[in-house]
Amino acid sequence: MEKKKITELIEIFKESGLSSMEFSETAGDKSFSLKLENGAGQPIAYSPLPVREAVAEAPIPAPEDVKDYNKYRDIRSPMVGIFYAAPSPEAEPFVKVGQKVKKGDTLCIIEAMKLMNDVVAEESGEIVEICAENGALVEFGQVLFKIF
Repeated sequence: MEKKKITELIEIFKESGLSSMEFSETAGDKSFSLKLENGAGQPIAYSPLPVREAVAEAPIPAPEDVKDYNKYRDIRSPMVGIFYAAPSPEAEPFVKVGQKVKKGDTLCIIEAMKLMNDVVAEESGEIVEICAENGALVEFGQVLFKIF
């Protein structure tokens, strides 16, 4: 199977909204099988059976929206409590996705037993994801932010 045809199949799959798709093709004594899956945060999987030389050389492009979470560090909740993204309901949040923070910057507040506790950045970096909802109960050790 040609690289162009594989790429077209991947594009059709991405646009379809399907969670999985399988495609098989046999030409003479050669066979090709392609299985695409799009699970929660998982990259598209590619599985040829058996691998032909032409297919083995064709890299499958990863979706642009898949993040490499191995590069990110988690900022976890130090306690059980209510997560607040801003100092007051009408105030701007402490941080937003894409914002650069320095060590010691306040990221959020966790209310525990009527006490407001600041959660500060332990290192400098960029906020890539806010994992908790404003006003939600968070558990000890729950990921609040992902920082790069």
